[in-house]
Amino acid sequence: MQAGFPTDCAMCHDEGAWSNATFNHNTTNFPLVGSHTTVDCMQCHANGFVGTPTDCASCHIADYNATTAPNHVQAGFPTDCAQCHDPSAWVPATFDHDNTGFPLTGQHASTSCIQCHANGYAGTPTECNACHMPDYNSANDPNHAADQFPTDCAECHGTTAWVPSTFDHDAMYFNIYSGNHSSVWNNCATCHTSPNDFSVFTCTDCHNNQSQLANNHSDVNGYSFSSTACYNCHN
Repeated sequence: MQAGFPTDCAMCHDEGAWSNATFNHNTTNFPLVGSHTTVDCMQCHANGFVGTPTDCASCHIADYNATTAPNHVQAGFPTDCAQCHDPSAWVPATFDHDNTGFPLTGQHASTSCIQCHANGYAGTPTECNACHMPDYNSANDPNHAADQFPTDCAECHGTTAWVPSTFDHDAMYFNIYSGNHSSVWNNCATCHTSPNDFSVFTCTDCHNNQSQLANNHSDVNGYSFSSTACYNCHN
């Protein structure tokens, strides 16, 4: 009576004897699968059979608290074990990173968890420079730091590899893929004469007729024959 069992004895007993009773747990709202099928009833039903909770943490919070690789408590993992584990065994576990705000693609898909989550899992930054600042600082072709490139790697790079990369020079600086300059350069060095510093550029190597330019700009107050002056007005 205390357990709330039905009064239909035939659900668990046969006519041969009361003992060796059977019960089809699959008729409840918690079918037993995997390792749950071999668990003794009293491990889950120590306080009776009616109203037994079915959430993972009710039985497995001790396992959750004891985890170290990774530490689930410190990482702020959910206590719903089924999000990563199945009833067969704790390992191997699965986690669909695509359900987070940072789906894993390209090289990120094969990266070890600890490379991004050395300080835990909760609140891990998603900005590129949070992991890739050393790559940014060591880049020298071109020198990203000296040229003051943005630290958002995704503006130029994909997740498959650093190269090849793309760079929207037109939108960020000066039209070289469209307009009058689209067909007059061969590579970066056409305008950027210092290979380790792309903030240095030249206009006057091509626009080199100083007297003609001075005449063309006779009505420009403060005109000077310099690349930075060209860019300041013509960008």
